[in-house]
Amino acid sequence: DFGRSSELAFVVEPSDDIAVQEQPLILYCQVEGIQPITITWRKNGVMIVDSDNAFMLANGSLYVSRFQRVRGDGSSDEGEYDCMAQNHYGLVVSRKAKIQAATMSDFHIHPQNAVVEEGGVARFQCQIHGLPEPVILWHKNSMPVNTDNERYTLLPKGVLQITGLRAEDSGIFHCVATNIANVKFSREARLTVSGSHSTVYKDPMILVGPENLTLTVHQTAVLECIATGNPRPIVSWSRLDGRPIGVEGIQVLGTGNLMISDLTVQHSGIYVCAANKPGTRVRRTAQGSLVVQAPAEFVQHPQSISRPVGTTAIFTCVAQGEPPPQITWLRNGQILETSDHIKLKNNNSTLSIYGINQADEAIYQCLAENSAGSTQASARLTVLWADGLPSPPQGVRAETVSATTIQVSWEKPLQNTKEIIGYVLHIRKAADPVEMEYQEAVSKSTFQQLVTDLEPSTSYSFYIKAYTSRGASKASEVTVVSTLGEVPAMPSLFIKVINSTTVQATWEPSIKLGQHEGFKLYYRKVHLSQYTGPVLLASNVTAYNITHLDASVVYEVKLLAYNQHGDGNSTVRFVSLRETVERTVLNPPCDCMKDEQNNKTSTTGIIIGIHIGVTCIIFCILFLMFGYRGRLLMCKNVQEQLSTPQIPRSQRSATGLVLNGATRRDRDDRDLNGKQLDMNELERLFPASPSQEQQEKGITLSHSLSAPHDETQISTLPLDEFSIIEEQPDPLPKNPHGSSPAAPAPDHGPANEG
Repeated sequence: DFGRSSELAFVVEPSDDIAVQEQPLILYCQVEGIQPITITWRKNGVMIVDSDNAFMLANGSLYVSRFQRVRGDGSSDEGEYDCMAQNHYGLVVSRKAKIQAATMSDFHIHPQNAVVEEGGVARFQCQIHGLPEPVILWHKNSMPVNTDNERYTLLPKGVLQITGLRAEDSGIFHCVATNIANVKFSREARLTVSGSHSTVYKDPMILVGPENLTLTVHQTAVLECIATGNPRPIVSWSRLDGRPIGVEGIQVLGTGNLMISDLTVQHSGIYVCAANKPGTRVRRTAQGSLVVQAPAEFVQHPQSISRPVGTTAIFTCVAQGEPPPQITWLRNGQILETSDHIKLKNNNSTLSIYGINQADEAIYQCLAENSAGSTQASARLTVLWADGLPSPPQGVRAETVSATTIQVSWEKPLQNTKEIIGYVLHIRKAADPVEMEYQEAVSKSTFQQLVTDLEPSTSYSFYIKAYTSRGASKASEVTVVSTLGEVPAMPSLFIKVINSTTVQATWEPSIKLGQHEGFKLYYRKVHLSQYTGPVLLASNVTAYNITHLDASVVYEVKLLAYNQHGDGNSTVRFVSLRETVERTVLNPPCDCMKDEQNNKTSTTGIIIGIHIGVTCIIFCILFLMFGYRGRLLMCKNVQEQLSTPQIPRSQRSATGLVLNGATRRDRDDRDLNGKQLDMNELERLFPASPSQEQQEKGITLSHSLSAPHDETQISTLPLDEFSIIEEQPDPLPKNPHGSSPAAPAPDHGPANEG
């Protein structure tokens, strides 16, 4: 029952047909629905009146007694027929049935004589047009060709292929074309098989490749490909897009013809025939396109609906086919005209009827049609109307409040107001289609509504409906009013100081400004009340330089956007040029020639300075080295003057003192005592006379120290500036005097080294 209105629908519709000249023709039409039902027929859109030649049968079918392609008066029985059915619910129209006369033309291609060597390939072809498509058979020597012979291949389009020719294949061939209109014979052609099978090599060659075909689903396609060569080439098929051809419904006729049965839209594509030399990559190709069409069919049918007066009715009708079908809507059998309240969307797939009334009650049909066929589906719209509904609201007024707000007010209906449960305000931009309308619900005790979030300088239409539990009233009168214009928003403003007398004002255009005609720029000294300006700037200008300013004062800069509705709010910035002047004084402009000379002088001075610095570093290093060497000599002589007992290494490493070092425990103590420990150590090493404590420890001063060493000791190493340097435990290379150089001691405090 999909696509049917229960009140009136087709059970059987007329179908396309091919009629025979002077023979009767019946077009079937069967309808179901609520009686009484009236059936009529049309041909090419014109009503058919019963006559001796064409009249309607009792079951609603149309009977044509003697079909004629051309009558004496020049008219024809060929054309597009449709059946119309009508009852008090509405009218429906069937699909169009295309009726054509059966015909057959003369042969426009006849078979040709051929001489082919033994083992080769012979091909005969004859072509003829007709309705329906003629069936072509071949005769050899006036006898039907034996189709059981696998070397003989008959193709539907009138082609005869003979492979592996033998001497007995020689003869006279002709074709016979037959359909319901006629039978015709082609001219004869002689086939001569000459010589014996040749062994000379021949490259593969395609004699005939596939032709372009346009067929309908469920038909059969035959793509011809016949190839020759020595050795005999191998014929293969593929699709140009790389997709597999598949195996279901696929068959090879003869030695290389491709037959596809029960066509679908997926079989459409470009097919490539390849002739390959066996065992090599030598090949020849030919290609042809196959287009498979599909008649229109519905994916979604329209459904019958019931809607109260004043509401919206929507019918949806989705069809598919190849090529994509065109959708047409009918209302009671007539092409539906769109209007303000009847709209078609989504390539006519959706029919919307806004603010329906009783006049919209009808049967609506969706007609889908393409080059492969047509189909139709119908649905009925029932408009619900209850007695006692309120009359339309009265006195609808709309007043502009602002650029985005309008206040709408109204008065209650004059009749049947007791059952009103509320009102609905319908709002739409006056320039928009009806489907862009939106609604706002209002309580039954409220007779005004503030409509906000509107667009400035825009006209809006308003109307009101009163609603009850049984339905809505008719719409009130429509009122149209426009919102006020809106001034532009504040622009963004940035100030950049160019020099001591010039600043640059820049701003960014923004969609937030809205419609604006341009900008106004003002500026003044802050201690003055009078502005300079306005400077009028076009809407596409985004920068302006303000010149001849006083660097000693602060300026105020103001920018605003304006349009026909007035000036927008301004953006204000303050700027001072005093810092620029101070920077200019502190950093005067350079004299390039003088700077270049100074750069040259500076470069020479830098080079001389580098040389002096390197020389000083060398002298310092030498001074340190020689001073270091003298200190080591002194320490060696002092050690020779000391009488030290021979303590075993194991004990000395644990508790003994060395001249210029200490044990790790002593170092830890020295970390805590700092320079005080150093002074105690000096007093112990260089006393005025040997003390008792030193003698007990086995440390005495030698009196055999020579005077020069004493003078060196006193003058070079004053006691108040001397510090002890600890030897590293790792052995180091010895100096030329045979003593190990001392490594720098950890930093235990300030120290001066000679």
